[in-house]
Amino acid sequence: MRCPFCNADDTKVIDSRLANEGDQVRRRRECLTCAERFTTYEGAELQLPKVVKTNGVREPFQEEKLRSGIVRSLEKRPVKTEEIEAAINRIKHAIRATGEREIASIQLGEWVINELRELDQVAYVRFASVYRSFEDINEFREEIDRLEQGPTPELKKHQLSLLSGDESDKQRK
Repeated sequence: MRCPFCNADDTKVIDSRLANEGDQVRRRRECLTCAERFTTYEGAELQLPKVVKTNGVREPFQEEKLRSGIVRSLEKRPVKTEEIEAAINRIKHAIRATGEREIASIQLGEWVINELRELDQVAYVRFASVYRSFEDINEFREEIDRLEQGPTPELKKHQLSLLSGDESDKQRK
């Protein structure tokens, strides 16, 4: 690793730790020439699959596009940045877990809508209205009625799972 201060080639690793929920390694380095210290992050470079739009067009997965859609629906809502990033990471993990070279935009949209349902119900309805192309107030009403029939995200956080090691247990810990 080249030193960002003096451009020397010789640096040594002083400390290594996991970062970003274990997806990266954070390394503290010291330059052997100028003795300056700096931090680097190392992560696996994984090729995410292409997204196949409903019209058949294929485009590379764009994390920034995913993030902007989620952030736009959460605008002026009391959701922490860490929660948003965790949701994005779960979606990316789900994409990678398919093992496919291509993924339908419909599947990606469903993952987003499910994450938003857990994060914030208002954001969920905002996203659903665009994603599902609501055309009148009745479609909003039907979606809200479906939401009201299930437990709220706050209630789900406090529920005990029926199976040990359940995903909700892992999220609480």
